Amino acid sequence: MIKAVIFDMDGVIIDSEPVYLNYLFEYARTKNPRVKIEELYGTVGTTKQDCWKVVENAVHTGEPWEKLHAEYLGRWTEIFNEVDYLSIFRPEILDVMDRLKAMGLRLAVASATNIEQVERILGENGVASRLERMISASTFKRSKPDPEVYLYTAKEMKLRPEECLVIEDSTVGITAGSRAGMKVAALIDDRFAFDRSLADYELHSLQDIIPLAESLLEK
Repeated sequence: MIKAVIFDMDGVIIDSEPVYLNYLFEYARTKNPRVKIEELYGTVGTTKQDCWKVVENAVHTGEPWEKLHAEYLGRWTEIFNEVDYLSIFRPEILDVMDRLKAMGLRLAVASATNIEQVERILGENGVASRLERMISASTFKRSKPDPEVYLYTAKEMKLRPEECLVIEDSTVGITAGSRAGMKVAALIDDRFAFDRSLADYELHSLQDIIPLAESLLEK
């Protein structure tokens, strides 16, 4: 029986991935105007190194991914302040979370995004007050697909991994939840060819979490 639901943020609570991809595309075109956005699809929902190796190959300037990443990182604060997170927020998550809490389930977010951004985004959208924990993998040596962020979240909540249901969308997030020994439900997003093979369940919408949680409470 599950006792908690742990949500990813980007791609689940906010539809941020296409927005971030467009910013990355703009940057890549400053390096090589012939770059096509499709060449950058492999950057979505991956580790930092894998993401920037895709960029390195796409721009094909001879610059190593580390240099490209460092250059782009200098603009990240500006990008973060430019994005209208209210416009890409999925408001249905609020009702879903309220219904989960009414069922007696505890809620948390475990994100790869840095904690300052997680707290601001979830605070602005009314999610933070519904959560018991907000955890960022950026504080650990290893981010997703390493399971550390999920294992740490469960430990902070004094729960066993098998008592947690993870809601994810990307390949690395699904992998992290699976490696943590948790049940994983993947929110279907076919725009970026995520691999959902390690997910225990698939969700067509956030509302599908409710009947899934009800069934897992009965087990």
